[in-house]
Amino acid sequence: MGVVSIQAALEKAQDQGKDLVEISPQATPPVCKIIDYKKFLYEMNKKEKEARKKQKNSQVKEVRIRPRIGEHDLEVKIKRAREFIEDGDKVQLTAMFAGREMQHKNLGIEILEKIKTALSDISDVEGRVSSMGNRVYMLLAPKKKEKLTK
Repeated sequence: MGVVSIQAALEKAQDQGKDLVEISPQATPPVCKIIDYKKFLYEMNKKEKEARKKQKNSQVKEVRIRPRIGEHDLEVKIKRAREFIEDGDKVQLTAMFAGREMQHKNLGIEILEKIKTALSDISDVEGRVSSMGNRVYMLLAPKKKEKLTK
């Protein structure tokens, strides 16, 4: 419509039964639009809900193991970690030591490496193996999906 006085714009909006909404107040002169404001808010809320539906919230799940874990028990832990990663969650592997096991942390690290190689097809290691007190940690994250370019 071009540059119009505020009164003329308000009258025009009232004639149409709509609202005069200021779009860009910093511009000189300010930019306004004649729209149905309630319908505008409804559509904005609808867009926000759609955007929230498409988001994926990932969590960090923990899988705890001991250095003297049995072969079958280890397979069960690997299977559980695989399920977490396939769901899009990160997995923190924790090897816990008690008493004299602390002298053989390398056994726990070997088990963590074994799990890492078993899950290497669907996960990547985030950071490196870290040790704190009587525990050794490793964090696995789902592999990034490569985008296809056409």
